[in-house]
Amino acid sequence: MRSAWQAAYVLLKPHIMEKIQVLDKQFRPYIPEAEVKKRVAAMAAQISSDMEGRNPLFVAILNGAFVFAADLFRDISVPAEISFVKVSSYMGTDTTGSVSDLIGLTEDIAGRTVIVVEDIVDTGLSMKHVLEMLQAKKPAEVRIAALLLKPDKLEVPVNIDYCGFKIPNDFILGYGLDYDGYGRNLRDIYVLDTK
Repeated sequence: MRSAWQAAYVLLKPHIMEKIQVLDKQFRPYIPEAEVKKRVAAMAAQISSDMEGRNPLFVAILNGAFVFAADLFRDISVPAEISFVKVSSYMGTDTTGSVSDLIGLTEDIAGRTVIVVEDIVDTGLSMKHVLEMLQAKKPAEVRIAALLLKPDKLEVPVNIDYCGFKIPNDFILGYGLDYDGYGRNLRDIYVLDTK
């Protein structure tokens, strides 16, 4: 009998973008790794230009943003720090609509510029909750860097200062994003195949 991991990755071939099976779902290629990295580098260049003369603190939201945050942060050319926090509102392929508390922020952010690094913003509810918790700690300003944005799914207004890709309301996998814990290690971004 196959382990859960083997069953999840039975069709996975590294660096080849083709349909894959993860657990009980099929996913098709969406955004290749090279395109993602090119866009992340451009975002880092813009952030570095905007942050000249400042010492921003990047606050990366776990688990999904860890790959994006690592690539983005390595391309930042100004003095900066990074911290990782946890908040979640997903179960399977659906948002739960409720968010947990922000866990892991130990730095004093009063008077500092904070850049929230998020993998995907869809309803905006989790981001609104994160922003409220951060604003209570009196930062000078809070900006948002999101790899993916689903503008048609937003339920609350959220200003994304640095956006990688605007995408339709589809379930996305890879480059840190998961389906029930699997698929985060995929280099490319895939979309749920509903055909």
